[in-house]
Amino acid sequence: MTDKPVSIKAPKPLRKGSLVRVNRAAYQHSLESLASDESLPEYIFEGPGELLFVQGDFGQVRWRMPVPDVWFRVDQLEVWTE
Repeated sequence: MTDKPVSIKAPKPLRKGSLVRVNRAAYQHSLESLASDESLPEYIFEGPGELLFVQGDFGQVRWRMPVPDVWFRVDQLEVWTE
C-alpha cells in the first residue's frame, strides 16, 4: 500500500495585528458570557476588530469605533473575512 499521508493544515494562530471577530457559538454559554451583559453589540460578532495584544489564552481586541478595548479568550476569536 502506497497511501500518502494526508496533510491537514493547522489553523493559523492569531497574532498581533490580525483582524478578528468573536465566534458566537464559542462565546455563548461560556463562563465569560454568563458574567457579562446578555445583550452584546452585534459589531463584535460581525467584525473586524484588531487584535492588539495576545497574552496566554487571552487577546485584547480594539474595534473600529469609539468603544473600549476588550479582552477575549483566543479560542473565542476567529479570523475576520469579508
